[in-house]
Amino acid sequence: MKKIFFLLITGLTVSVSHSQDVSDAVRYSQDNITGTARFRAMSGAFGAVGGDLSATTVNPAGSAIFNNNQVGITLSNQNINNGSKYFNDGETQDKDNSFILNQAGGVFVFKDRNPNNKGWNKIAIGASYENTNNFNNNTFSAGRNPNNSIANYFLSYANGTALGDATKIPYADQFYYEQQTGFGVNGKIILPVNPNDQENTQYTSNVPGLQPGQSYYQENNIYERGYNSKVSFNIATSYNDRIYLGANLNVHVTDYRRSSSFYEFNNAPLTGTPTISDVTFNNDLYTYGNGFSFQLGAIAKVTEAFRLGLAYESNTWYELYDELSQSVYTTTEATGGVQNFYDLNPNIINVYEPYTLQTPGKFTFSGAYVFGKSGLISVDYSIKDYSNAKFKPTNDPEFRGINTEVSDQLTTNGELRVGAEFKIKQLSLRGGYRFEGSPYKNGTTVGDLNSFSAGLGYNFGSTKLDLAYAYAERKSNQGFFSKGFTDGANITSTLNNVSLTLLFEL
Repeated sequence: MKKIFFLLITGLTVSVSHSQDVSDAVRYSQDNITGTARFRAMSGAFGAVGGDLSATTVNPAGSAIFNNNQVGITLSNQNINNGSKYFNDGETQDKDNSFILNQAGGVFVFKDRNPNNKGWNKIAIGASYENTNNFNNNTFSAGRNPNNSIANYFLSYANGTALGDATKIPYADQFYYEQQTGFGVNGKIILPVNPNDQENTQYTSNVPGLQPGQSYYQENNIYERGYNSKVSFNIATSYNDRIYLGANLNVHVTDYRRSSSFYEFNNAPLTGTPTISDVTFNNDLYTYGNGFSFQLGAIAKVTEAFRLGLAYESNTWYELYDELSQSVYTTTEATGGVQNFYDLNPNIINVYEPYTLQTPGKFTFSGAYVFGKSGLISVDYSIKDYSNAKFKPTNDPEFRGINTEVSDQLTTNGELRVGAEFKIKQLSLRGGYRFEGSPYKNGTTVGDLNSFSAGLGYNFGSTKLDLAYAYAERKSNQGFFSKGFTDGANITSTLNNVSLTLLFEL
């Protein structure tokens, strides 16, 4: 089991075990369409096109299409809006707006000037930085649940856990499930069947059951911040300007923070025994780490106008670290106006041993038709098997369980990207469409993604300026908690992104 190695924030050393879940594997396996404004305006359909600083993120052979050295920088503004509907209550709204450095990089081309050389006549070397996923997001859900209470979350960890192990304060030297039991018992959310027996392993809910027509009022507020970024080192070559081969070595960095606050209230009739009237449960997770991957790609000019591309992106091997802090605040009430308040905030941060996450690889098949200097049409299709994601070491009993869930819940999905460009002298008009299937077998935990994009660019000669707008929509229904209390809201997320790129040919 994974144990905490140290933390000296509050003068406490904590040792716990904590399970990751399927949503973590999905989060770090997914990439958004980012990159240059031209790339984004055409929905990333560049696998057989090349000649763009971000094209190498799809197919590393694309840098060999360049005829001149080029450097560029891209800034983006992202606005994401989440509409949430929880049971039969009205929809709640929350949104976030962020401004980021989206991409920066350069490609340098070295040509063989010998006109008699009809072989390998060009080498391109490049480096780029891309923010592959912007995690900044806010989601607020509220409604009346007619069935389920947060008490079931704590019960799912408590039953089978010894009372004496669970009620140590402030939960030092404990496993994760013992901490959850301790929060539940000391907050009076759950009660031991035999409160005087330190070996007791059975518990019951102290949240009153519902009468006909009653419900639990619940709110869930999620505040997310962070990013996935990738630094790529690229090399590519061309054979007689007909066959292009390339490779990338990628360094990945992730930094993710998630703060959630769940609130529950009930107005059940009071009895002589104090029962729970309201609960607030806070979780603050910080995950950070780095990883590496590689890419291989090829582009072939079948004719001067028609191109085909094939690319492979390997698994990404992440080494990740988790830090978690939790707190619980509850109120009990009884007849006669008796109230008790419980403030359980141990002020400790659980720091876990590093673990490895292997995200799935991806194949991309591409085709493009270039209308001379007038424009082009391009299509990419990518395949990724999310069920191949793995937490390691795989012989860890805890990871075996989560890896089985990953395999059972996730599936192979396809991603279709279509892009077009039309040139009118120095002006370029662009558009694109993207569809990405759900990574889940049920198709609802995270649904399909549909995205439309458009943009324009102007060539000033040695300087180019590109602008893009992209819209994406996706529905999801992820449980507020992964165990015990798995109810969740139906979320419709819409994303609007504006990107601006400035390019220089050297």
